[in-house]
Amino acid sequence: MDDKSSLLSQLKIDRSTPVARPGVAWPLWAGGGAALVLAIAGIFFFSGSDGVPVKVAVARAATGGGTSAGASLLDASGYVVARRKATVSAKTTGKVVEVLIEEGQQVEEGQILARLDDSNVRARLAQVTAQVKQAEASLAAATSAYGNSRPLFERNKELLVKGAVSASMHEQSKSAFDAAEGSLAVARSTLEVARAAQMVAQRDHEDTIVRAPFTGVVTAKAAQPGEMVSPAAAAGGLTRTGICTIVDMNSLEVQVDVSENFISRVRAGQAATIRLNAYPDLEIPGEIAAVIPTADRAKATVQVRVSIMAKSDPRVLPEMGARVAFLSEQQPTTATNAKPQAVGVLIPAEAVETSGATGTVYIVRGDTIERRSVQLGGRNADGVTVLTGLAAGDRLAIGDFAQLKDGVEIEIE
Repeated sequence: MDDKSSLLSQLKIDRSTPVARPGVAWPLWAGGGAALVLAIAGIFFFSGSDGVPVKVAVARAATGGGTSAGASLLDASGYVVARRKATVSAKTTGKVVEVLIEEGQQVEEGQILARLDDSNVRARLAQVTAQVKQAEASLAAATSAYGNSRPLFERNKELLVKGAVSASMHEQSKSAFDAAEGSLAVARSTLEVARAAQMVAQRDHEDTIVRAPFTGVVTAKAAQPGEMVSPAAAAGGLTRTGICTIVDMNSLEVQVDVSENFISRVRAGQAATIRLNAYPDLEIPGEIAAVIPTADRAKATVQVRVSIMAKSDPRVLPEMGARVAFLSEQQPTTATNAKPQAVGVLIPAEAVETSGATGTVYIVRGDTIERRSVQLGGRNADGVTVLTGLAAGDRLAIGDFAQLKDGVEIEIE
């Protein structure tokens, strides 16, 4: 019994000691974590900089070589255009029966490009040719009548003086002679009219053949066999106005728009360098052919024509985009070891606010910036040339110019 009592006593639960509840301490840990997160966020928030975010660019010296055509004074963009370009059409309305050219084909002056239906014109030409032959026959008959009446008239005239013929007989011979002379004049005029009509018909027949007006390259083919063409066709109609477009590749030039603020740097005969957008590494020598003496009010620009001085290059095509650098004039350097001379500093285009020939930059001074006005030079793919106001090595701020002011704090990204 004692053994069983001891065993039962061991199985009893002792409730004198309080049992800990496991779900009571977790709110304390959660509150502490939230407080720690807020403290870290506050540290980052209050320790962050209030400066304007900017990037920094360094001005570098711009050098020009010792050639007669010096540094670029100004850059402008434009397009390659042809001074000699024609949309070739027939002189008369007709149906196309044959087109002898294709795009890209080289044609010579006078070469046949297309033919129109000439059936009606040939019929008209045959008709007037027959009229010419008829007029020639009439002229021959009138000439023969005139030749026969003239001796009789002159003989009766002599006999009338001698009294061998009567006056009435003389008058009859004179009337016959005058009639023959009049018929001869009419026959000659009729023949002239017939020959003129024949010439018109021949011209009309020639107009059904379309020829190249000059030597060039076909850039567009507008008509196909079976279509109607007319030089006076209304826009938007079904009748074509032309057969093809021909461009003289030897007349190519570049036309650019130059801002009014910089037009004083450009003059006729000035040297230039042309770069095509399709071939940026290809430098083509050019020369200003003319400065068009009028300005575009809407764009505040003046058009400048730049001649291509190099020989015809198959890579230069009409309507290509191009950039033209207008070069300054410099005396050639005589010394063999002469070094390039500094012509200002070069900075990125996004580092300056331009206003005509001047601009505004912001120089980095530690955590602040200094606003400075500068004089601008030419602009090219490498950046903008600053003539005065900056030195090589100056650090410039690039950012939102609306937020940049003299002395404002910045944060360099």
